[in-house]
Amino acid sequence: MLSRLHIENIAVIKNADLDLTKGFNVLTGETGAGKSILIDSINLVLGERVSKDIIRSDSKTAHVSALFTDVSEKALQTLKEFGYDCDDDILIQRDISVDGKGSCRISGRPATVSMVREIGRILVNIHGQHDNQTLLSPEKHITYLDSFASVGDLLEEYKQAYSQMKQIKAELSKIQTNDALKERRIDLLKYQIEEIESANLKKDEEEELKARKLRIVNAEKIASSVGGAYEALCGSDDKPGAQELLSEADSELDNIVDVLPEIKELSQRIKNLTYELEDCTAELRDFVSQEEYDPQEIEYIEERLDTIYRLKRKYGNSIEEIFEFLEKAKSELESIETADERAEILTKELTQAEKKVYSLAEKLSERRKAAARELSERIIKELNFLDMPQVKFSVRIDRLKEPSQNGLDDVEFLISSNPGSPARPLSKIASGGEISRVMLAIKAVLANSDGIDTLIFDEIDTGVSGHAAQKIGNKLKQLSQDCQVICVTHLAQIAAQADRHILIEKQVTDNNTYTHLKTLDYDGRKQELARIIGTKVTEKTLQTADEMLSISGISKVP
Repeated sequence: MLSRLHIENIAVIKNADLDLTKGFNVLTGETGAGKSILIDSINLVLGERVSKDIIRSDSKTAHVSALFTDVSEKALQTLKEFGYDCDDDILIQRDISVDGKGSCRISGRPATVSMVREIGRILVNIHGQHDNQTLLSPEKHITYLDSFASVGDLLEEYKQAYSQMKQIKAELSKIQTNDALKERRIDLLKYQIEEIESANLKKDEEEELKARKLRIVNAEKIASSVGGAYEALCGSDDKPGAQELLSEADSELDNIVDVLPEIKELSQRIKNLTYELEDCTAELRDFVSQEEYDPQEIEYIEERLDTIYRLKRKYGNSIEEIFEFLEKAKSELESIETADERAEILTKELTQAEKKVYSLAEKLSERRKAAARELSERIIKELNFLDMPQVKFSVRIDRLKEPSQNGLDDVEFLISSNPGSPARPLSKIASGGEISRVMLAIKAVLANSDGIDTLIFDEIDTGVSGHAAQKIGNKLKQLSQDCQVICVTHLAQIAAQADRHILIEKQVTDNNTYTHLKTLDYDGRKQELARIIGTKVTEKTLQTADEMLSISGISKVP
């Protein structure tokens, strides 16, 4: 169960702790006090998506932590699969900031939001105000029936088989295009393959051609510079070159090495430079002799580059991408040319896949039909308790022409509130108060089958008053015998039956709004019930509140 909720900087809540008990907990307060913020905070800590706008305006970060005690074996096993070894208690924490960043922790260790969301859905079931509207959507009804029928494993197996069948159908449909389209595709692929292969491209050819073109275009400049460098080294008729001058320097130093020993090292260095210069001169001479250009070569290079450019426009931004296109084209051509063989294989696979899908769908239908009868009976029983004694409720299951993601069944809930009236879709005849009670009846029936320890109801009493409200309170009290119930309510008939009553108050201090949570004692509960009952607290409303608490078995002694 949810034992404690700690909230920091969420909307108008600066810092608050909500202590909850086993059994039936209610939260009341004036409109705008922050009741919905508590539900938002619980959704936040359980990993649901939230807007950063939920952060209090004077803060940059927000924090929510939730302590769960006496958790179920299913929750502990799920955590163990995630790598968390917990005892009977689980602490979930989540932080968010205005820059969109956030973090989650489970019992002090980092966790992902998806992990928290999955464990949260095992720990808590929240009935929000929008859930009544989802009950009016027939496509949602099958999920309630499947939950009651406990077909989760079978449904998952069916969905996998259905997905495989759809994949086979898609591939077979792609193969079984009409012959004219197929032939046109074959012709196109063969043309593309021939065009690329006939070009005889090489991996780095484009770069090499561009480099060669650059040398040819600059041939005159190259020849002039190389020739000038060679002449500077070798000299000419009218002036000596560097090589000759360096050789003279070497000879001069050789003459004095014997009388000036300390110059020997310098002499050797100049001698080495002489050898190096001779090598440079030889390389320049070889370069001059080898660097010859064919006037027609530039024309060949231009044509070759043009071919590469045209292929790149069609098949990719580089030669490497052109090669990738070529491989894909060959693979597709082979696939089309062997399509008949592949189609034959796929047809056999599709037959087997469809057989499996229909077999599993039939099992689902059988389980749903059997569960539908029991679900209808139990919901009618719950609705009778909730002050709808003449109600007729049934689950209509029609067979679809083709399998869907959920099988071959189209499920819709039907209801008749008045004697003699035929059962019709909920959306056609049910009032707001009736929808609230139908939803509560469904939740009550499913509570024993989904194994969730905490049920949260956010204004389940919408559209309800009087005796019906009293019965809803009775039902919530009854539910709390098997699991923890937390309810946000505006009705005294419901609040009076709670084991713990928390008041949500909004206060304004120094032009800032703050929400506070307060667990009420008997007198506090009487005051709050009196406020809810009338427009103002009077002796009469206080007397009525006292009587309601007494009837509910609430003692004045803590």
